Formats: sequence, structure tokens, C-alpha cells
Amino acid sequence: MSMVTLPGLRDMIENISRERNLPKLAVQAALREALLKGYERYRRTQRMENPNFDDEYFSNFEVELDVEEEGFRVLATKTIVEEVSNPDHEISLQEVREVAEEAQPGQEVVLDVTPDQGEFGRMAAIQTKQVLAQKLRDQQRKLVQEEFQDLEGTVLQARVLRFERQSVIMAVSSGFGQPEVEAELLKRDQLPNDNYRANATFKVLLKKVSEGSHRGPQLLVSRADAGLVVYLFANEVPEIEDEIVRIVAVAREANPPSRFVGPRTKIAVDTLERDVDPVGACIGARGSRIQVVVNELRGEKIDVIRWSPDPATYIANALSPARVDEVRLVDPEGRQAHVLVAEDQLSLAIGKEGQNVRLAARLTGWKIDIKDSAKYDYEAENSKIAAALEERRQAQQNAQAEATDEEIEEEELDLDLEEDTDESLIEEEVPSSGAAADGSGTESDAALKRP
Repeated sequence: MSMVTLPGLRDMIENISRERNLPKLAVQAALREALLKGYERYRRTQRMENPNFDDEYFSNFEVELDVEEEGFRVLATKTIVEEVSNPDHEISLQEVREVAEEAQPGQEVVLDVTPDQGEFGRMAAIQTKQVLAQKLRDQQRKLVQEEFQDLEGTVLQARVLRFERQSVIMAVSSGFGQPEVEAELLKRDQLPNDNYRANATFKVLLKKVSEGSHRGPQLLVSRADAGLVVYLFANEVPEIEDEIVRIVAVAREANPPSRFVGPRTKIAVDTLERDVDPVGACIGARGSRIQVVVNELRGEKIDVIRWSPDPATYIANALSPARVDEVRLVDPEGRQAHVLVAEDQLSLAIGKEGQNVRLAARLTGWKIDIKDSAKYDYEAENSKIAAALEERRQAQQNAQAEATDEEIEEEELDLDLEEDTDESLIEEEVPSSGAAADGSGTESDAALKRP
């Protein structure tokens, strides 16, 4: 069998495997695909009767690599026929029987169609090189996807490599001893207090593993995701890991809308054990546990509050550190509440640029209005609430009435369609009776007409 030699093939495969962190078999597979594309380019440049090849024309061709001999061969699978119409896909029965007398039409044979060393051409070599680079990238992306697709939502250790526009390119690994892979930390996922200098290490949450022909790193990581806070507390508080204390909800504002407001998180915790203080467990002795989390998040302010099944108590806790006088659940169905606080607690309850009440609303899922308890007019507020509830009730009734009218119209339309169908059937029967009355009926009809 002939062969096109590739001097240094073994060393090339080993170097690519080492530089790109790819298995040698994956490199060989990419090289075979690239050489097949190069062979296609070689065939297209030849003068042939049918120069137009569709996408499936070369599907019966394959490349065989010989790493030991440092070369490759091109093999074609052809069908045995009586008369050849396409020499690339078929071979004559007479030609095959010169070698194998038992051959029959319809059987397939594999033939060596390797071109001569000098015929493979410069353009085919360039095509092979370009396709190889693309196939290697595809192999890398496939391996990265398989390696990290089950790690989405988990926290990884990352190291800063370089900066691209406003993004930080980091190196992450799926486990001990595994090669590092590039990941992208977008601007919106960065923390304002982080110092992203070269080789600095951070804990990041794997946000997404991209697929397809996405250019650049296909891993997106985040420092601003609430899941990172949950992981840090679970890693630092044994009671959470042992499921004695559970994290019920987290509201985080890692990138506040104003540069005058720092990042802040509220986390609600609970326990079923009477002798366990869930808030104290998360804070630790003299704040030792929560301080580790704060340090990892570069000074981010964190409020740990006690969850409660009672919405009023939960809302009051969520507005910590402000002291709440009263929580009025003015519209439980619409989840709206009025929170009454003393005048000196107003600014603390609202927070700088509304951050505290905004996070409390996100944490509890209630719309919260902070009111001065000394100026709160119960009668006026009750009237407003009653009017709002009546307006919403009326709107719901109108919506239900409209829905009922639509249903009635649809039913009437269905009835009209059924009546039209019945009338059309009757009209089809009437002409036959008329025809009989005109004298073209059966003998029975004529007998009925006789006097």
C-alpha cells in the first residue's frame, strides 16, 4: 500500500497533546479529519468530468494514520457493480473478480486511493493546516464542556491570567491534578472592592458553560452571584453542612447602582432545633465565622437574619438593623406591607439610597413601604387601602365577566357552525326528492302519484 510520508508526525502529535492538554487520540482524530479535508481539496483541483461535489460525496473516504511509519493513507469504500457510473463510489465486478473470484454485485470493498507524494500539493497542505487548527479547537471545547458541564453552580478556585477589555480572564481547574482552563469574568460579575492583579487567586462560582462556536473562553464565572455567599457560609458553618441550620433566602446587591453605596447581602436562616441559634451559628464567636466570609468578599456588608413563617415578623427581621414598631400587612393577597418605625429609625430602615429596604423586599418577596409611626394616619390609610382593594376586586370581576362573554361567544359560534353544517346536509338531500317529483323518480314514487 502506498503512503504519503509526514516527517516528524510522532513528535508533532506529542507536542500538540502537551501544549493543548488534549489526549493523543483526540489529536490523531483531528489530524485524520484535517487530512481528509486536504484530500478533498486535492481532488477538487483535479480536472474531472464532474467537478461539483456535494457535502456527502467524500463520505466513503477515510484517512488511516501510521504513526510508526510517520505517514498516512487514503482509503475508499466502493460498491461492486456490473457497470461503473461513478469511479469514486463504485468498482466493476470484472475488476474485482481478477483478485477475488467469489465477489458478487452489491458487496463493498476497501481500496487504497492514496495520491503520490508529489501530487498532494501545496494548496491541499494549506487546507489541512487550517482545518487541523479548527478541529483542535473543537476538540478542546468538547473536552472542556464534558469536564465542566456537571460543575455549573459550584464554586472553583480561580487565578487571574490577563485582562481583555473590561473582562478578567482567569484560569480554573475542575479538580486536583486536572489541567487549567480559561474562564471569563465579565464586568457585571466582578466585585467593586476586588483587586484583580495578575496571578491573584479568588473563589468564583461557575455560572455557565457555553456551547457551539463561541470565541474565547467558554466558561463564565461570577463573583457577584448569590450562590457564592451560600457556598462560603456552608463551607464555614458546620451546622449548615450538617443541615441543622438551613439557608432559606438570599438577597444580594454586589454591584449597587451608585458608587456611593457599597455591596451588601441579606441572608435568612432557620433551624428546627430548639437549642440552636441559627443567626449565632452563622456569625460565630465574636464574629469569627462571618468575618471569614466578609474577608473573601473584600469587606462586603452582610446581614444575617432569622427567618419566620409569620410575614410580619419576617419583614421586621429583614429590615435589620433598624428597629420596627409595627408591620401592617395591608394587602396579603398582593403582598404589600406598611412598616412603621420611629423617626430616628427612618434613615436606617430605608438605608443609603434605599438599599436596606430594597434588599429586604427582595428577601421577603413583599412590597414594603416605610412610614413614620408618629405621623401615620390609620383612618386615612385604611380608606386608601379599602379603595385600592375595591378597585382591584372590581377589575377582577370585570376580567371574569369578559372571560365569560368570550366563552359564550365561542359557544354560540360553535352552535352556528353546527347549524350551518346541518343545513348543508339537508340541502344535499332535497334535490334528490325534487328530481323524483319531476318524473325521474322510482316506480314506487310513480305509484304513489296515481289516482
